[in-house]
Amino acid sequence: MLTRKQYELLMFIDERLRATGISPSFDEMKDALDLKSKSGIHRLITGLEERGFIRRLAHRARALEILRLPENIIDQPGPQAVKAFAPTVIKGGFTPSLIGAPIAGPSDAVTLPLYGKIAAGTPIEALRDHANSIDVPASMLGSGNHYALTVEGDSMIDAGIHDGDTVIIRSSDMAEAGAIVVALVDDMEVTLKRLRRKGASIALEPANKKYETRIFPPDRVKVQGRLVGLLRSY
Repeated sequence: MLTRKQYELLMFIDERLRATGISPSFDEMKDALDLKSKSGIHRLITGLEERGFIRRLAHRARALEILRLPENIIDQPGPQAVKAFAPTVIKGGFTPSLIGAPIAGPSDAVTLPLYGKIAAGTPIEALRDHANSIDVPASMLGSGNHYALTVEGDSMIDAGIHDGDTVIIRSSDMAEAGAIVVALVDDMEVTLKRLRRKGASIALEPANKKYETRIFPPDRVKVQGRLVGLLRSY
């Protein structure tokens, strides 16, 4: 059961994860809920964590993971508690992560090509093995063509993307600054990084302080797709 403020915070975190792939800061959460101090946010997050709606990722700043959403999502929750639901296991033993997409049952699954491994550390060539595929919830996908890649490495770990995760990518040759993208560098190596603009140059930014941001002239980087979802097996 959720209070109104718990519900509002959960929906705000989910919205920001969907839009940016990064959980909001405590100041942003405080302002969004019109609270006077961050201590109230700490209490709300603890309550959501205890009820199994979110998980704090240890030793990572601003790292929250949506585990499940309320069954009855409404625009204006009342002061009473909102009914919760038990998490649904997706076909293949995967559960949605990072983006916080609503959970769909196996009958709502869509089969996507699984093209192999993409580096989240040192770029490697994507393995386009068209023989492999994976079923994902239809609710994770919007318009356009999609494909899946297996993450290798830890350079995006502070964005909640772990080694061995499966990322869902919407095919696109364009992305806004700040989006997590599949980038093709020099027509030979592919990497998963956050896209930034540095003047006339393109910056591929990791989410791990162990790695450095790489900066290229725009003609050396081609966007291959944008991150829209993530699957993790346990």
